[in-house]
Amino acid sequence: MKLTHGRLLKSLQQRMLSNRHYLNEEEEHDDLSRAMFYWWRSASKFDQCVKLKWELPDISKISPTCKILREMERIAAIASEGLHELRQKLLTYRSGDLWLPIGGLEKTDVEIPAMNTILLVGFKNAGKSSLVNLMYSVLGQSGVIPFTQTSQTSSGNTSVSPSPYASLFMEEHNVLRSPRSGFCVYDTRGFDYGDADEALDQFSRWMTEGVHHGQHCLRSSDCIPDRDALELHSTKCANMFTIRRVNCVMLVINLEEIREAVRIGDMKPLDVLAEVFRMASVGSSTADEHPILILTHGDKLSTEDRIFMRLKICEALGANETNGTYDIVCSTEYGFLPDEIDLVTAYALSEAVYRALIISDRGHLSKTSLHDWLMFLVAWFMCGVGRLFGVIAHFFSSVGEKKKLKWAAQKNKLKW
Repeated sequence: MKLTHGRLLKSLQQRMLSNRHYLNEEEEHDDLSRAMFYWWRSASKFDQCVKLKWELPDISKISPTCKILREMERIAAIASEGLHELRQKLLTYRSGDLWLPIGGLEKTDVEIPAMNTILLVGFKNAGKSSLVNLMYSVLGQSGVIPFTQTSQTSSGNTSVSPSPYASLFMEEHNVLRSPRSGFCVYDTRGFDYGDADEALDQFSRWMTEGVHHGQHCLRSSDCIPDRDALELHSTKCANMFTIRRVNCVMLVINLEEIREAVRIGDMKPLDVLAEVFRMASVGSSTADEHPILILTHGDKLSTEDRIFMRLKICEALGANETNGTYDIVCSTEYGFLPDEIDLVTAYALSEAVYRALIISDRGHLSKTSLHDWLMFLVAWFMCGVGRLFGVIAHFFSSVGEKKKLKWAAQKNKLKW
């Protein structure tokens, strides 16, 4: 009996030790996850930022670094409770829901499209397609299923044979996976670091002429044997799918690649990004609305470099370092759901989309009234009449000149 009791005590002690070891491992894992997802807390100025959190400092005297740290803390504080609420707002959103009356216009006076269009642009390997997959995962709750091909999936999975023309056509994505979605996201072809001038011209046409699903992104430098067939396919898609006006632009930037370019003194990528930022701002109907900046691949940098590059990019583009700028890690590339583990990334992405919809609804144009159409027709009519009189005047002037020359010739002949 004593032996049995002793064995029982020993067994209980071993079990308690194993449970304690398991709890220690869980705590270590939680600490590691917290360090990964709350990366900004390892910044050298984070303690200073925490002190300012409980005070009422002069905002004008807060350094840009502290502003970024405070912004990241804001997102972390509301991520756990705010993610579900924000996701529900996006699921029930319809185009025009966030429109506010401005300048005496009523909602009936504004031309509201069936769907708002968010355009993703950036250099190659910036993470645009990964961002689309992340939207499907967080907003559409699709898990880690890739809905669009990324450079990581095509290079990491040898069993997949990607189409060589996959990136040459635009894709319209319903990231909510809902037939009543009020917005769509367009994934576009990335810019080339070597020659971005043609890509900028292409982006300018997208902003002025609109985009459609299946639209080709061919450039003159592309060496493609069946180019005519691809252009014909794009024309068929234009007749088949709706042409959508771009309502908001998300500029996706690879922090790691820009850091490498800055390190070797190559400022061309920043200059191109600044031009895209300016063109998208000019295309907005409201002067104070700018593209939303999505900074990716920051997890490959140190904390200090990550913050420094964010400040460097915002300074070069003339953008605000906190308002409308989001640091997002495309976590689905690593095979886990950000809304279950990395709540900061999931909430930041949802807020970026929600901000894009606010910008979209604020930028809707007013409808063309009957009076505007009549004035337009009258203007064209007057231009036509003016051109007709110009042609008549030119005709009679030519005839008169010929008769004058003929009369002068006859007069000279009579003199002789």
